Amino acid sequence: MGAVSASAFPKAPKGQLGYDRDEVDRALRVARQRYDNFDNGSGGKRLTTSSIRLTAFTMRKGGYSAPHVDAALERLEDAVAVREREERIERLGRDEYLKQTKATARAVLKRLRRPDGEKFDRVSVLQRGYDVKEVDGFAAQLEQFLRGGTPLSLREVRGVAFTPRRRGYQEAQVDLVIDAVVDVMLAIR
Repeated sequence: MGAVSASAFPKAPKGQLGYDRDEVDRALRVARQRYDNFDNGSGGKRLTTSSIRLTAFTMRKGGYSAPHVDAALERLEDAVAVREREERIERLGRDEYLKQTKATARAVLKRLRRPDGEKFDRVSVLQRGYDVKEVDGFAAQLEQFLRGGTPLSLREVRGVAFTPRRRGYQEAQVDLVIDAVVDVMLAIR
């Protein structure tokens, strides 16, 4: 893992909230320990791409610039993905690894091929979920990408955001599919 220290992050611009500096410093310290001890499992707690992806910080005045911290986390996720891929290939063999990656891509494609407005479950009329049209539009881009068409970058997929709307799609379902696409993208890099 490249040397990422707290001093590497500028503060958020004046008038904007940033990530809590203590939380970021603590998370990166733990991540470094787990990355450095990747092969021995760090006492049972391993650094994984999904644990990095689920990292969240409290927003505070005087906090670190969110885009800078997010970029560092993306680089860390990429480095961990390489290790995870190598480990899985060693354990499963290259053919089985590719077979499993293709199976994940097929499962995602099956979901994305559902009709617009029906790709995911909806939340109740009293709740907010992801905007259906926005998700369906992005789903079309993902489908084209997985079919070998339209190129998409990891940054585009990781950074997608949807407007909250009443009767929208269930966020957890959409997020799981997006995470699966990120996993496939990291696996085939």
